[in-house]
Amino acid sequence: MSTPSTHPNLVAFLTIVRREVMRILRIWGQTLVPPAITMTLYFLIFGSLIGSRIGDMGGHDYMDFIVPGLVMMSIIQNSYGNISSSFFGAKFGRHVEELLVSPMPNIVILSGYVVGAVVRGLMVGVIVLGIAMLFTHVRMPHPLVTLSTVVLGATIFSLAGFVNAVYAKKFDDIAIVPTFILTPLTYLGGVFYSVKLLPEWAQTLTYANPIFYMVNAFRYGLLGESDVPLGIAYALMIGFTVGLTALGLWLLRTGTGLRS
Repeated sequence: MSTPSTHPNLVAFLTIVRREVMRILRIWGQTLVPPAITMTLYFLIFGSLIGSRIGDMGGHDYMDFIVPGLVMMSIIQNSYGNISSSFFGAKFGRHVEELLVSPMPNIVILSGYVVGAVVRGLMVGVIVLGIAMLFTHVRMPHPLVTLSTVVLGATIFSLAGFVNAVYAKKFDDIAIVPTFILTPLTYLGGVFYSVKLLPEWAQTLTYANPIFYMVNAFRYGLLGESDVPLGIAYALMIGFTVGLTALGLWLLRTGTGLRS
């Protein structure tokens, strides 16, 4: 049984999560359908048409090889996009000020928005994985690795989207990071190729890309093979989660970009 001191916080947390999930479902034509269409085109063009000419990649059929990367890419992009647009909208509409003056702890506010964004990422991930099953046989030899990587990856980019929303001054600002940073990092994160095919200098640059580790950890969960040790991938993901959580809480505590 919850104590009186924790019960209101739980209600507040669930309220924020429910509002975020209802928002996702209410505008499902904007939040769930576009990623499904985009990933279907990726599977058709890169998997079926181009993949049939490439052959094997990393010891696997090319279609099987790109499935983990495309699923993770859709999860990352949608988790990031959900919280950056939602929280900035709340900030733009002055709703955030009501949260900041309420007795809710900052961790409750941050967690509510992050969980809502993670839910959208997971929903899109399930949809894309379902689409992948139409083109190839999807296996999951390591379900715990698969699930934990998805949750950590979605959490990291939800937190990153929150930071972007805090610092954004106008709606155009929330599109800068996805366009000029997130998209290039995703495409250069080993989604469509094995890092072993790259020259040494390009491999070194790829190893500095955090998305590369998430994609490979997820690929291990689905295919049982990765270009990097799992321990390094998990250490990096956990480190980013802790660091971005601390940054998000500090931004809420100081009111940076929120109390102007």
